[in-house]
Amino acid sequence: MDWRVPLADLDYGEEEEKAVLDVLRSRWLTMGSVTQAFEEAFAEQSGARHAIAVSNATVALHLACVALGIGPGDEVIVPSLTFVATANAVLYTGANVRFADIVSLDDLTISPEAIVSQINPRTKAIIVMHYGGYPCRLPEIMEIAAQHHLAVIEDAAHAPGGALQGRSLGTWGEVGCFSFFSNKNLSTGEGGMVVTNRDDLANRVRLLRSHGMTSLTWDRHRGHAYSYDVVDLGYNYRLDEIRSTLGLVQLKKLAVNNARRRSVTKAYRQAFEHIGLGLPFSRGEGLPAYHIFPVVLPESVDRTGFIDQMRGQGIQTSIHYPPIHQFEYYRARYPGISLHITEQVGLREVTLPLYPGMDDLAISLVVNAVIDSLAVT
Repeated sequence: MDWRVPLADLDYGEEEEKAVLDVLRSRWLTMGSVTQAFEEAFAEQSGARHAIAVSNATVALHLACVALGIGPGDEVIVPSLTFVATANAVLYTGANVRFADIVSLDDLTISPEAIVSQINPRTKAIIVMHYGGYPCRLPEIMEIAAQHHLAVIEDAAHAPGGALQGRSLGTWGEVGCFSFFSNKNLSTGEGGMVVTNRDDLANRVRLLRSHGMTSLTWDRHRGHAYSYDVVDLGYNYRLDEIRSTLGLVQLKKLAVNNARRRSVTKAYRQAFEHIGLGLPFSRGEGLPAYHIFPVVLPESVDRTGFIDQMRGQGIQTSIHYPPIHQFEYYRARYPGISLHITEQVGLREVTLPLYPGMDDLAISLVVNAVIDSLAVT
């Protein structure tokens, strides 16, 4: 469909085109020097001691769990209001998840109180997810984790460039995991990054992302090694040079683009302040990354009808997210789970367009469409 205003759009131009051509002309496409440069730049930007590029955020979460020794018999507390990969990555290790509710209709991140209610002797870690690029209640969660000797993994897929108390999101816990999917603030199509301040975890993630091999193809190409050993059961989770060079260019744009996202968000909030929409994250704590703009419809409004009305006016919307515990697979595996606030948001949330290239006309089109759609549903 030819949308008047799409849900998301890329900020790509001649810089990205030139960067890709430079890699193609180098004739080295798999993980090498450009990927290393991307890792170093991302580590510097985030303030992390280590940044390890991987093929997507799902494998970043999987590697984080494996590096922390999570496996059969363990449990990890996760939110249900997130993309399914947050929970899937735990199950890949043979461990189980325990779902925790979110704070409120105004704060769609995992609730510290709900986390405490799920802790038991099998609990090994907590995965928090910075929904929409807005910081979780990290000081409280980190204190809970310390009291119970639990690791914290940050699903920061929405949050590159975000911070809380002057500290980058993704660097509060043992491991942070970022996504560079096409609709993300920093986009390379596919791709992800693992960040950590722990040398032991960084070394293990680097080993596991490339088959548990003691040297890489790039090392042998440069004459730094002639053969290799395999010292662990690893994976093929590498990032290639084309995506890495796109990441380098996108990283340079991140601060400016996040600032533009903030401006669009502010305009939306002003326009929607008195029309009966729920506007999560009004407290504005920390420095969000403003990845998406979620609204919570009044209970009296039919969401499907609202989305259809928006579509009819050429405005693309989405839902973030259908709760994981209500998917068929998870219902069968973990029957009887009830998360009241998560389920309310799962029924009533709609995500409006938000991307750096939105101009005043696009904002106006969305605002007017929302007002009109509410009036007829």
